[in-house]
Amino acid sequence: MFKSNLLKCFFCSFFILINVGVCLAENVVAADKAEVSTSGDYKIGVGDILQVTTWKEEDLTFEKVIVRIDGKITIPLLDDIQAAGSTTMELKKVIETGLAEFVEAPTVTVTLANPGSQKYYILGEVLQVGQYPLLKKLTVVQAFALAKGFTEWASKDEIILYRRDNGKEKMIKIDYDDITDGELGNDIQLKADDIIIVP
Repeated sequence: MFKSNLLKCFFCSFFILINVGVCLAENVVAADKAEVSTSGDYKIGVGDILQVTTWKEEDLTFEKVIVRIDGKITIPLLDDIQAAGSTTMELKKVIETGLAEFVEAPTVTVTLANPGSQKYYILGEVLQVGQYPLLKKLTVVQAFALAKGFTEWASKDEIILYRRDNGKEKMIKIDYDDITDGELGNDIQLKADDIIIVP
């Protein structure tokens, strides 16, 4: 009787965890704009889409400015500006400084409209392999929910996460069963360009 109740609790907890991941996945996919922090710690990357607004200057206001492969954006009057590697606040100041030659006391707002540079990848024995946008703070378990779960041949205790930190590659072993058995501390938060391989 005790074992039966324990199994019921385990499966209830497991399905709640999966449902949370699925709900999060649906919200992420449906989002018109990424809910990513544009605070000082977010660095603009190649593929990001920015919104540049210059107060009272419609000709210098742009809904979608794409950060090109060279890391630059183009703003009329200023030509090419390096955007990749800067925060939105740093880029705002650069644009304001440049526009000050043409506009009196320009007030510019730079907003991250879509973090196209923030992606991760899932390969191997999942139902939907591929590239996914990292629009929120996702964990490994939630990423598997986005990928629709595992195939029947998946080795859930031999999952590998490849990550590049400060130019160095790191390999992290993940045991999915440990996480679902209650060791939620092993549910790693994903970073941009992470690669998850399920053998």
